[in-house]
Amino acid sequence: MILCTAINHCLCDGIGTSQFLHAWAHANTTSAPLPIQPFHSRHMLEPRDPPHVTHSHPSFTWTTVNKTSTFNICKYLQSQPLAPTTLTFTPSLIIRLKKTCAPSLECTTFEALAAHTWCSWARSLDLPLTMQVKLLFSVNMRKKLTPELPQGYYGNGFVLACAERKVQHLVNGNIYHVVKLIQDAKTRITDEYVRSTIDLLEDKTVKTDVSKSLVISQWARLGLEDLDFGGGKPMYMGSLTSEIYCLFLPVTGNCDAISVQVSLPEDVLRRLEYYMVKFLDEKGKIEAKTFA
Repeated sequence: MILCTAINHCLCDGIGTSQFLHAWAHANTTSAPLPIQPFHSRHMLEPRDPPHVTHSHPSFTWTTVNKTSTFNICKYLQSQPLAPTTLTFTPSLIIRLKKTCAPSLECTTFEALAAHTWCSWARSLDLPLTMQVKLLFSVNMRKKLTPELPQGYYGNGFVLACAERKVQHLVNGNIYHVVKLIQDAKTRITDEYVRSTIDLLEDKTVKTDVSKSLVISQWARLGLEDLDFGGGKPMYMGSLTSEIYCLFLPVTGNCDAISVQVSLPEDVLRRLEYYMVKFLDEKGKIEAKTFA
């Protein structure tokens, strides 16, 4: 059985989507009440009156800003046919990534893999070294608010965190520093930051800055691999065709592995695959030989 879904992001985010799919599967297989009741009230995230923007928000830009003089990565990718790919990171590869930061910096699997993906993306696109690029990634803010959003909230309970760096630092630098950028971006997400974001978005000329950004969504820890509509758990989830979005998804049968789904022009895709996996393998062999 193949299940195809189309989700409007105005209604829900990744967590909300997962809750809906699990509720759907639950209703399809049993008559018992839903374990998590849906909570749809959007008033929890209403803007303040008057709106009061208290933080800078590098994830966004204004439609009135003229950026014709800078290279637009999004438009460049839109101008070419895109090919999707899925790269699987086994626990051993993830551990190898995390070891590049240890012992001086502890990091999560997402932080290490997001840093590696961002650096590999910048390398594969062969961007100007002095160009400033962004990594945008979703941060669940349900428990960061005061009061917290109720369990079962289906709406968009996330904000976009932003890490910025010049390409030369991503290409030639150490992944340790890139992971630190991601961690710093996460720590900036507080109750006040979220309220400031909501107020900012009252300005209808504001839009997400995708002109020079990679956007990563973490869907590997949403329990999608456990969905069962009555015919068994999923065998595969994918694929993604988008010029800016990258998804982290679970791997069926290996809860510690993560699949990275991204789409790029074919020639760029070959370079990305090299930097993401083969380059990491070759680097590991060089380090092992040096150590020996």
